[in-house]
Formats: sequence, structure tokens, C-alpha cells
Amino acid sequence: MRIKICGLTNVEEARAIASMGVDTIGFICVKDSPRYIPPFSIRAIVEKLPPQISTIGVFVNASVSKIVDIVRETRLTGVQLHGEEDIAFCEQLRIILPSIEIIKAIRYKDAQSRQEAEKYIPVVDTLLIDTYQKGIHGGTGTTFNWDELRDYRPSRPWLVAGGVSPDNVITAFNTLQCDGIDLSSKVEVKPGQKDLEKIKQLIIKLESIKNKLPN
Repeated sequence: MRIKICGLTNVEEARAIASMGVDTIGFICVKDSPRYIPPFSIRAIVEKLPPQISTIGVFVNASVSKIVDIVRETRLTGVQLHGEEDIAFCEQLRIILPSIEIIKAIRYKDAQSRQEAEKYIPVVDTLLIDTYQKGIHGGTGTTFNWDELRDYRPSRPWLVAGGVSPDNVITAFNTLQCDGIDLSSKVEVKPGQKDLEKIKQLIIKLESIKNKLPN
């Protein structure tokens, strides 16, 4: 079971969160986001994290060259594509960065969104299903209808995002056959500043059902 906390902006919080058992930390590489962090700051945090922690840069409709430059500068272990990046884009990125994890985010709207996700399976490592909201590429803080994906079990690992919180995380795993969760706004004091107490609560709740969760 994978726990991804996204939108980190400082090393102290990142190290604290990693020490709690969170295995994946995300950085927003979108300049107009309130959680944006520049590449040199990402690099400074990555260098202070344990080597087993996955570090993911989140991009929205950036060019391949821009993503490659940032990955190489920051030493991220993966990228999350949260825009309208197509299959050819993912293939090109894979050729240039063969050893990084590629996560493709799909904003879930209806059954067609599920079909769209399936198309990316041959070219990505992980799928992330987020809540669709017109004009917003992520960080909505709202859930979609999880019941519609109750039986969803693709041949790639997948994470659920969008409004996941300590209050509903057990419901998420009881409803979905997902491999992990992605949280941001529901474990924040404000954009870019995490609420460590809420993250502790999340970990405690997950520990209570650990034996029932995917490995």
C-alpha cells in the first residue's frame, strides 16, 4: 500500500513525513500553483531524504525538454503528468528517461474516463485517478463517486486522489481496489504547509487495517 503526500515545499516537513512511513513525496512543478517549488529547492529536499523514498515531480502540460531538464537537475525518481499529455508524449519521455517512474493522472468524470486510463497502461508505470473539475488539473479537495470504480483493477498499479483524508481513507480502501492514495489539500494547514498531526492520524488509521490492504 503506497502513501503519496503531494505539495511539499520545505525539507523539515518532508523529512518528518518520510519518518512517519510515507513512501512517496510529491513536488509541484507548476509555476502558477500555490504549492509551486523551484527545482533548486526540490534538489535540496531530495538530497536530505532517505534513498528509499520516491520523489515525484508534478507537471501540467509542460514540454518534454522542460520535464527532462528538471528531473536531471533535481534527481527526482519520477514524474506525474497531470495535464492533457497524450500517449506519444509518454512514449517520448520514456525513451529519454528510461529509469524514472511515469505516473499519468486521469481526472475521473464518467465511464469514458476509465477507458481513457486504460489507453495509457502500455506507456506508464502507474495510474492516478483524480476528481474531474472543469478548468482545474488537481488539488480540488473533493472526491468523485468511488462506487463507480469499485471493480477497477487495471494491470498497472493505481492511486486514488481527490479529497482523500484521514476521515475517509478507510472508506476509500473498503470501496476501491487501489494500490495506494495521494493526498495534498486535506492534510494541509495552508497550501504548501502540511498538517503533520493529520498525517499522523492517517498513518494510525491505515495501521488499523494494514492486513486488509494491498502490499
